[in-house]
Amino acid sequence: MKNLLFAIALFVGVSVVHAQEIDSIQLAMESLEASLQYQTGQINFENEIGTLQVPAGFRYLDAKQSEIVLRDLWGNPDGSGTMGMILPDSVSPNAGDSWAFIITYDEMGYVEDDDADDIDYDDLLEEMQADTKTANEERAKLGFEPVELVGWASKPFYDADKKVLHWAKELKFGENESNTLNYNVRILGRKGVVVLNAVSSMSEYSEVEKNIQPVLASFSYADGNKYSDFNPELDEVAAWTVGGLVAGKVLAKVGVLAFLLKYIKLIGIGLVALVSGIWKWFKRKTEQPTVRNIADNSES
Repeated sequence: MKNLLFAIALFVGVSVVHAQEIDSIQLAMESLEASLQYQTGQINFENEIGTLQVPAGFRYLDAKQSEIVLRDLWGNPDGSGTMGMILPDSVSPNAGDSWAFIITYDEMGYVEDDDADDIDYDDLLEEMQADTKTANEERAKLGFEPVELVGWASKPFYDADKKVLHWAKELKFGENESNTLNYNVRILGRKGVVVLNAVSSMSEYSEVEKNIQPVLASFSYADGNKYSDFNPELDEVAAWTVGGLVAGKVLAKVGVLAFLLKYIKLIGIGLVALVSGIWKWFKRKTEQPTVRNIADNSES
């Protein structure tokens, strides 16, 4: 009888501590979200790459704010290197169904699109799936769960008139029940490509897809940086063409592994990992009085 009472008391005690931990984490997450500084209207990107007119129904976070969300809220190993992100204004980044378009720029050179109509995307998918399996060996060494490239959620399509390439992949992380959607958009320019990467659970696919066109229409290259401004006597041609963009070969300089680890929202993140991320952020917040200082002193 004493053993039974002890077991019950222990269970109740552990449950209370667990509930307190969850409450503390929730408060820290709410504090983190409250610190975010959203913007709307026209966004002028650095180096005069172009402008973003934040579409109706969305809000923008700059690069430093985005790093906080990607790393500390969504559990990514790294969140640096973006130009920012746009999120639906009706969904909290803390919500389970949250998603965003992450914006980056790769100054890889002028991407020739002559091969766009000649690519067998089914064959390319098989190659990418093999590359993903190979990358999992390195992921395992670093302590990360494996990733399976399930297939195309949306087969690659190149709009030759607008010079825009988009496709979507369905990914499975470890044993997670919910698969992850990775919707990729590349807007070709004179000296590189603007990358829009929408990350969500597969259940949000229809919501993401219906917003692709409004988001695409919101970005404009500055005069002199447009695809039509290419000058073969002055400008460099990228090492990879349209097919290389889809396969991710252009990322060989940083490795496939870096791409798979970066900017992928971990659906159903575990409590231990979440505690770690939020606690690190909370410590930085108490040590640094402003959001700018938090971002300036964040890990890269």
